[in-house]
Amino acid sequence: MLRERNENVSKKIRFGVIGTNKITEWFLNGALKLEDFCFTSVYSRNEEKGRNFAEKYGVTNVFTNLEDMAKSNLIDAVYIASPNALHKEQSVLFLKNKKHVLCEKAFASNSMEVEEMIETARENNVLLMEAMKTTHLPNFKVIKENLHRIGKVRRYFGNYCQYSSRYDKYKEGIVLNAFKPELSNGALMDIGVYCIHPMVNLFGKPNEIKANALMLESGVDGEGSVLFKYDHMDAVIMYSKIANSYVPSEIQGENGSIIIETVNNFQKVEMLFKNGAEEDLTQLQIKEDMYYEAQHFINLINENKTESYINSYNNSKWVMEIMDSVRQKIGLVFPADKNKK
Repeated sequence: MLRERNENVSKKIRFGVIGTNKITEWFLNGALKLEDFCFTSVYSRNEEKGRNFAEKYGVTNVFTNLEDMAKSNLIDAVYIASPNALHKEQSVLFLKNKKHVLCEKAFASNSMEVEEMIETARENNVLLMEAMKTTHLPNFKVIKENLHRIGKVRRYFGNYCQYSSRYDKYKEGIVLNAFKPELSNGALMDIGVYCIHPMVNLFGKPNEIKANALMLESGVDGEGSVLFKYDHMDAVIMYSKIANSYVPSEIQGENGSIIIETVNNFQKVEMLFKNGAEEDLTQLQIKEDMYYEAQHFINLINENKTESYINSYNNSKWVMEIMDSVRQKIGLVFPADKNKK
């Protein structure tokens, strides 16, 4: 059943959202299927835009001042879907006001910002979690449960290349947010992160990193590839916002491989063994798949937990440290990096 709740508690968690974009709609479409989710407030710099968004969901509370929203008694938690460069500042503000924070990937601009966010959450005894949806999906869980069946893993290959409609505007000379370094954006932060998170969740932090990328004139990467070295395996990721790919991702073991059709939503998972046998591992997932991360986040709050055991602090820190290293190697610098110690 979709409408699940922790049997031991029945508290509804009142959410505010920052951002009136498509990803916020996708989040709400999933989260509103949960009985313990209560949507109460919207933040937008533009009041008319905020009210139009709120009206679609029957919400009356619209804020144009973030501090007012953070101090409000109308919310228990906030979902942050603003540009990456704003994640740290906004998260810290709400955490200091004792609000739980679910913040979109990429978690922040760099690892120093992530450290500050985590420290603030711990100081205020509230929950902070990166909103990387894929690690909560049934089809990711089934991979973890069956990984041992392919024998010793020798390679992880993550592939996510999706031509961005915003790139058409870019080629016309109009640089939208997706290609602006001042917003800590680019292909690695927007697309590559989907390949890195499952890798870290499954295999931890790599020992060595080599990276290449095609840099655009705006100062961000349009596409890239990264090679990772582990003790007994390697990993390769390919990502792009300027070209499509139709090649699945794969985990290669000595006894077989797990084939992942789409690494950004894990819609189909198959296991192929070296003896020729095949097995479809695909689990039923609802279309509104941000439901699963919202469910986990709310359960953690109701269980008085202040850290996710799936999107843990270590996993989020390691992912950001990896992306820091990749950016250093490809020459991708953000204005936010100037604040690094």
